Amino acid sequence: MTDPRDDEFTDFVADHGARLLRTACLVTGDRHLGEDLLQTALAKAYGSWPRIRRADHPAAYVRRIMINTHLSWLRRLANTERVLETFPDAGEGDMQAAHAERDETRRALLELSPRVRTAVVLRYFDDLSEAETAQLMGCSRSTVNNHVTRGLAALRVLLDPADDRPQPLSRRTR
Repeated sequence: MTDPRDDEFTDFVADHGARLLRTACLVTGDRHLGEDLLQTALAKAYGSWPRIRRADHPAAYVRRIMINTHLSWLRRLANTERVLETFPDAGEGDMQAAHAERDETRRALLELSPRVRTAVVLRYFDDLSEAETAQLMGCSRSTVNNHVTRGLAALRVLLDPADDRPQPLSRRTR
């Protein structure tokens, strides 16, 4: 034997469920969240159904439960989680092209002499000053400056996209 309360509630959901779902989806801005919101509101309404069915407008009462539930969710999310349109850690651009560019740069650096390569890496990749680089390399600041100047010139030639042909050894800085 079924509870008459269940039948009344089932009839209520059949009559008003679609409109309540539409409202829930519009309020949340998402179909799945709207479905969750409506389900939560209907579960709360079912627990209080004897009181709700005596109301002048039971659908308005359930709609109010739904809105209050949604506002409660928003307050809780405001204190804990942040909904983002895009993920900050999502890669931008072509990852394969970026990898190829890094690999090309690494290969071009290997074409430089070890001291020139060291000076360029310390100055531009490790962001050290001329003085710090000179101290680490055990040479003068002017030597670091000369190495970096020659290294950057060689890298410009090696990485020139308009110049895809192999470079003769005389153009490489050694």
